[in-house]
Order: sequence, then C-alpha cells, then structure tokens
Amino acid sequence: MIDSHCHLADETFSAELAGVVARAKAAGVERALVILEAGNDQEAAQARRVHDLWPDVRTSIGIHPHAAHEYGTDVARVISTVRDQIATTATVRAVGEIGLDYHYDYSPREVQQTVFRAQVRLARDLKLPVVIHTREADEDTMTVLRDEGKGELTGVLHCFSGTTDLARAGLDLGFYISFAGMLTFNNAGPLRDTARLVPLDRLMTETDSPFLAPVPHRGKRNEPALVSHVVATLAQLHAIDVQEMDQHTTANFHRLFRP
Repeated sequence: MIDSHCHLADETFSAELAGVVARAKAAGVERALVILEAGNDQEAAQARRVHDLWPDVRTSIGIHPHAAHEYGTDVARVISTVRDQIATTATVRAVGEIGLDYHYDYSPREVQQTVFRAQVRLARDLKLPVVIHTREADEDTMTVLRDEGKGELTGVLHCFSGTTDLARAGLDLGFYISFAGMLTFNNAGPLRDTARLVPLDRLMTETDSPFLAPVPHRGKRNEPALVSHVVATLAQLHAIDVQEMDQHTTANFHRLFRP
C-alpha cells in the first residue's frame, strides 16, 4: 500500500516516530510521500529522522497557501526558497503541497495566487509533479494550473473533497485524484459517488496524517498505517477486491512520482 500524502515531519509525531513507522511497515505500507513546508528547519530535520527509519519514504516540498502571506508578492524569494531546498534534498519527488485555500483565507487571495503561480512555474521548469491543495477555490485553482502548467504539468489533487466537476477538470488536465480518510465518513456519500467515477489508473490513496483519521478511528490522530481503510473503501466503491485496488493505486503512485 501507499500513503501518497502524510505529514510525518510534523512535531505531532516527533516523540513516537519510530512506532508510527513500525506500524506503517507492519500494515504493509510500501512507501509514503512526506510533505515538507519549504524553509521549515524543524520539519527538514525530522524528515531526515523519518528517512533513517524508513529509507523508502520520499518527500515533496512547497509553500502552503496558508503560509503565502509570509512571502507576499516576492516571487524571487518564493522560487529561491523552494528551489534551494529541493536542490539539497535527495528524496524530493514533487513540489507541494501548493494551491489555494479560500475557506480559511489565512493569506490574502491575490497573494495566494501569486505564490501558487510561481511554484507551478518552478515545478514545470524542474519537470516535477505538483501536489495540489484546493479548498473553495476550484475555478481559480484550475485556471492557474492551465495557465502556468501549459499542458506540460502533472500532479495530484490531494485529499480530494471537491465536486465531480472539479474531479473531471483535474482528470482532463491529466492529474491524479487522491482520497483520504474522509471517504469513509458517514456523511461522505457525494464524495464516494465522485470516487466511483475516477478511473482506476488515476486513483491514489493517502492519510493526510495526522489529520482526518478514517472510520473506525475518526477523531483520533491519523497515521500512515491507517491508509488501509481508504484502500478498502475504494475497492468496495469500484467493486474489486482490495488487493487489486492496492495494485492500481501503487502503480499510479510509482507512475507519477517515480520514487
């Protein structure tokens, strides 16, 4: 199994990192993509600890829309911060998570868009896929990906919680769609309907841990071992067995991130 998006470098895991990694391996999680906040020295140090414990993990680095206000319209600083850290991190396979978040608006929307556009251009220049965070910003997110990606960009819409229209727009761009624990929630009927429509060769699985623990662990801290619940739910939705779904989502991860 694959956890295509987790935050093992978050301080939440620092005291119990070895146990979290051991449980992931015991559950059959082959690889994980650990998301790092560009310029965060604490996360970079913990990511090195994760890699020592689990050499098969890979990383993605980017400036989250919540942090965009720290850079304002200083595009040169955005690019240098992300590019420099990528250059010194051998495990990097993507730029992200990046995108737009109009739900919390922790950063002004125009600043979010400036920072997002700069990172999409950088990803295209580096020939790396992008890991996209979008919340209540569907139209603007897709506009940026079309404008700056210029048909050359690949990536994944992570922790998908959007509409069927957003999923189709992402698929039309050649993107993958990744589902997390919310797919298992009792009130997630519309999301499960969307998941049924995503082709098997475009599906991915993730935890987004420590957030969004799946049923029956909802409300607790999430971790990579629990991605099995997402795989099982997707298998049920597509009327195939769990092993086959695991094979599809694992192959998709390898195809996109070339780990």
